[in-house]
Amino acid sequence: MTKLLVRWVIAALAIFVAALIVPGIRVSGTAWVAYAVMAVILGLVNALVRPVLKILTCPLILLTLGLFTLVINGFTFWLSARIVNLLGIGFYVDGFWPAFWGALIVSIVSVILSALVKED
Repeated sequence: MTKLLVRWVIAALAIFVAALIVPGIRVSGTAWVAYAVMAVILGLVNALVRPVLKILTCPLILLTLGLFTLVINGFTFWLSARIVNLLGIGFYVDGFWPAFWGALIVSIVSVILSALVKED
C-alpha cells in the first residue's frame, strides 16, 4: 500500500512540474486536488488504454523504432486531461503538442523521482 501511495505522489509531483514548464497545461481551482486526481486518472488510462493502443499501432512503433510510443504517451496524457475535465476538475491541456511535451516531462520527472526513492 505504501509503494502505491509513493508512486501516486511521484506522479502528482511530475504532473505539477509539467504544468509549471509547459505553457499549454493549465490548472484552475484547487490545484492539489487537480494534480492528485490527474495522477490517478493518468495511471488508470495508462493501465487500461495504453496497452490497447500499443497493440493497434505496433507496425508504426516498429517502423519508427519505438518513437511512436511518445505519440501514444501524449495521447494518453491528453485523454486523461479530458476525463479529469469532464469530472469538473480544472486541469486543462490545450492540444496535442502541450500534451506531448507534458507527457515527456512527466516521464522524465517520474524516472528521476523514482530513482531517488529507496525501495524496500
